[in-house]
Amino acid sequence: MVNIFIARHGQDVDNRNGILNGHRDLPLTEKGIAEAHQVADLISAAKLHFDAVYTSPLLRASETAAIITTVQGGPMPIKEDLLIERDFGIMTGKKVADISMLCASDILITDMATYFLEPFGAETFPDLLKRSRLLLDKLEKLHPSGNILLVAHGDIGKMLYAEYYHLHWEEVLMQFHFGNCDLLLLSADSPASASHVFQIR
Repeated sequence: MVNIFIARHGQDVDNRNGILNGHRDLPLTEKGIAEAHQVADLISAAKLHFDAVYTSPLLRASETAAIITTVQGGPMPIKEDLLIERDFGIMTGKKVADISMLCASDILITDMATYFLEPFGAETFPDLLKRSRLLLDKLEKLHPSGNILLVAHGDIGKMLYAEYYHLHWEEVLMQFHFGNCDLLLLSADSPASASHVFQIR
């Protein structure tokens, strides 16, 4: 059996400035670096070891993965394009505070975030579910057992969770916030309700 851990990257420059990043590729802030060290230390304290580490190709994720694996002394991160964040289409680079105004009724509002659903050029959440299935199938073939770490992003991370546990994407968006450097576990031995391993605050 394989256990799949998903870490979201630390805070990056766009996160700090309230900008929708998507495929924008800016580095971690000092806070983001500290968050990555915090989750790395928690992973070490829990005596978690990874047989393989995969990271989104975007800088904020690869920097987070590098910090975790340096602290862990584990395998070098492998870049995996299927882990890249959702393409935000025309919302890329817009202000988070402007989502409701720019996307009008095409949004989903939760306690922690406002999600835009189908702006021009953006991947939809069903699109992300399909991408998630491709990645999960790929990992199943490569790793029949062991612990795997994926360092990714908020939207794709939540859709990996949804696809693994066969949950509806809208339900998952409403269910929980996947914060910077939070860690999730996807495992046949762990129910969906117990997936949060660490939440960094």
